[in-house]
Amino acid sequence: MPKVGEEEAQAVLEVVRKGPLTNALGQGPKVSEFEKNYAKFAGVKHAVAVSNGTIALNAALLAVGVKQGDEVIVPSFTFIATAESVVFAGAKVVFADIDPETYTLSPEAVEQAVTNKTRAILPVDLYGYSADIKSLRKIAEKYELAIIEDAAQAHGATYQNKPAGYFADVACWSLYASKNITTGEGGIITTDDDKLDETLRLIRNHGEKEKYTSILMGNNYRMPEIEAAIGIVQLGKLSSFIAKRRQNAQQLTKILQRAKRLKLPTETESNQHSWYLYTVRLIDGTEEERNFILKALKQKEIGAEAYYVNPVNTMEFYRNNYSSCELPETTKAAKQVFSLPVHPNVTNEQIEYIGKTLLTLL
Repeated sequence: MPKVGEEEAQAVLEVVRKGPLTNALGQGPKVSEFEKNYAKFAGVKHAVAVSNGTIALNAALLAVGVKQGDEVIVPSFTFIATAESVVFAGAKVVFADIDPETYTLSPEAVEQAVTNKTRAILPVDLYGYSADIKSLRKIAEKYELAIIEDAAQAHGATYQNKPAGYFADVACWSLYASKNITTGEGGIITTDDDKLDETLRLIRNHGEKEKYTSILMGNNYRMPEIEAAIGIVQLGKLSSFIAKRRQNAQQLTKILQRAKRLKLPTETESNQHSWYLYTVRLIDGTEEERNFILKALKQKEIGAEAYYVNPVNTMEFYRNNYSSCELPETTKAAKQVFSLPVHPNVTNEQIEYIGKTLLTLL
């Protein structure tokens, strides 16, 4: 989780004392400043601040023209918001399997899932490592599809030496309290496309370009000024947060590399991890073994967790409303992976304790 301190508190107080608390069109001075700073960070022309990351996904889907009867290809090995946003856009969720090395959408599985109803691909930068966007881009161009990148966990990640989200038509980021930077709740959408930027701003605020003049269907997806004020400060600290996460990850890797039964997370020079989660895999392990290790770590006061143990396609609503599909790599990963804390509040001594404790359990 990110560090929130006195600078953020002072930024909030400034808004409370001077105002405004929000803006009728969603474009108050703090929101506008945050958007400008975030667009620069993301290496694109536009950033649109919204109320949360799930709303960012939903707005992006609507902006690229996803509608009733369309299909959107998504991973099942992810937080439910990815699929949920497709349902609320009126489209059909089509699940595709993951690459077992990165846990992100497999381009080969995506191409097999394309039909004449497919409108978009929605890859997730899982745990903070970017999906293979250039391979997905080739598929998107071949079939005339939009790419909406779920970069909710990828603040500080790079892909092909560019910020995560750079090669997508639209990228959606969460600013929830557990993310690499936070505004408490909140989300932001980035794009290089002028038309999409204009459409997203209309969707964010009831379809209004001017007060009381709605020109398309929208909603209230605005970010308040207090959240944007926190975001401005947090974004300024992101590089130091990522540096500490990377240091912790590298230290943990050095300790755990002797464990033959663990597959450790990696990164390349051009594809760098945000280290939102440091996720290891118990090679050839069973779900029972993984859960035993998790329980033992927690008993020793180590905040280890297994995320996405129930892939979305197995959850009741999706199982009952969408055709069943075989996702072998997703199923296997869900039983074997678990994550260890490397956030900026974890000290070097704690990393040593986490790593050495885990080694005794293998």
